[in-house]
Amino acid sequence: MKKKLAVIMLAGAMTAGLTAGSVQASAEEPSGELYVFIAASLSNAMEEIQKDFNEEYPDVEILYNADSSGTLQTQIEEGSRCDIFFSAADKQMDALVDEKLADKDSVVDLLENKVVLIKPKGGETKVTGFENITDAKNIALAGEDVPVGQYAREIFTNMGIMDKVNEMEINEGKNVTEVLAAVKEGSNKVGVVYATDAASVSDEVDVIAEAPVDSLKTPVYYPVGLTVDTEASDSEKAAADAFLKYLQTDDAMEIFEEYGFAPVEEDKVNG
Repeated sequence: MKKKLAVIMLAGAMTAGLTAGSVQASAEEPSGELYVFIAASLSNAMEEIQKDFNEEYPDVEILYNADSSGTLQTQIEEGSRCDIFFSAADKQMDALVDEKLADKDSVVDLLENKVVLIKPKGGETKVTGFENITDAKNIALAGEDVPVGQYAREIFTNMGIMDKVNEMEINEGKNVTEVLAAVKEGSNKVGVVYATDAASVSDEVDVIAEAPVDSLKTPVYYPVGLTVDTEASDSEKAAADAFLKYLQTDDAMEIFEEYGFAPVEEDKVNG
């Protein structure tokens, strides 16, 4: 399901059931409501991108729903109206593609992130990295259905310390935003978040370390693609097409990079 970053989707006809972005909609002027489900870690960058997009398409009202990718996946599966899904992991997107709720041909791995260990700004801790994370009294960690929580557990498992981590006092957050808040408020000594989240509040948290090399085998990719919205009008389908294409432009990528994301390189996707 991976595609080159530079490729513009929708070159061919999509299946009839995937009404969110049919090529027939391209003749319509983009307008109306656009429901975009985004991983919580994307919130700041996407708000800025929305402003730029609306300068070109003022008649499109973008309605963001930001939460953990697992929660968003469930909401889509349960019938919530959604036109575009921007996940923090391939797992959730792949599931929607398999369920015919997302269009495989429109999906692209757009961004890459890093997983880091953080502490409150100026906070004292014996922890110097992931290898001695259990020296902390407690830890803020996203739930098992949240991508950053899944990445963290993969790191701990590959390092052989998962059992010891489970013995810690764990404050489990429903998304990365809750984990970040718990650490910066001092409720927890350490926490595991994305590098972009840590950078967004660099005056409130310190990065202790990045995940050790080879401790995380699963790439931290952010895929984005069209989802099924049977309620969308032709102009709203056109809006979904236009916004998905805009997210892949140089202007949008510059904003993502300002917030610490990196573009996914073609050789990584294919290799």
